Amino acid sequence: MPLLIKAAIMGLVEGLTEFIPVSSTGHLIVAGALLGFNSDAGKVFEIVIQTGAILAVIWEYRVKLWSVTAGLAGSARAWRFVVNLVVAFLPAAVLGLLFASRIKAYLFAPMPVALAFIIGGFVILWAERRQHVVRVTSVDDMTPVDALKVGCAQCLALVPGASRSGATIVGGLLFGLSREAATEFSFFLAIPTLLAAGAYELFRERALLSAADAGWFGVGLITAFISAWLCVRWLLRYISRHDFSAFAWYRIVVGLLVIGAAYWGLA
Repeated sequence: MPLLIKAAIMGLVEGLTEFIPVSSTGHLIVAGALLGFNSDAGKVFEIVIQTGAILAVIWEYRVKLWSVTAGLAGSARAWRFVVNLVVAFLPAAVLGLLFASRIKAYLFAPMPVALAFIIGGFVILWAERRQHVVRVTSVDDMTPVDALKVGCAQCLALVPGASRSGATIVGGLLFGLSREAATEFSFFLAIPTLLAAGAYELFRERALLSAADAGWFGVGLITAFISAWLCVRWLLRYISRHDFSAFAWYRIVVGLLVIGAAYWGLA
């Protein structure tokens, strides 16, 4: 398969899965295994397409982000929003620095990802069947304690296949956020989390950067940006009328398929 087509597929997978509770990392590991997309340059490529997905969120919420930036000169609400993001970002950042290398060594493989898919699916089903008591209806009403709870939930996403968006959204629901507030805060929290993780990984893998890779890197970034932007807009409409049970069943089915593929030597 031509490299540009592989890059477009990987970008599409990243964009469509980054912000829904199905684990983009898990999908990229499985897709990379199926496509034979496992070169050293592929490590940097995944950072690039992740950046494309984050740029889609920044673009979608550009008005909100600009109003927060402009309000830092004197708005208590703007400062509380920023503080909440910092508080929620720190737990996963600290644990990631401490354990990232061990996690990658032992868990970045199709079988652990499949198990995380299935377990995460059942967790979502359990969370959706609990009585949902809403205390916080908007991200602007969150306190630093609410943010810290969601940040601790995000730590589960260090396990590939667990899903960063799934951990933060489901965690938000369990901690009293409305479905809309939990989803939007997950989007906003992705910005510092994934940009920081990407910058760290890019620095570590800087020796792999090459101008010769600019073409297929660009294809992946653009594909990830467009697909992520469409996915974010769709998800916001979807959650106004549905819960996350469909994503849970999807995770379980995909996890079983990956286990089957591994058993038959296909992954």
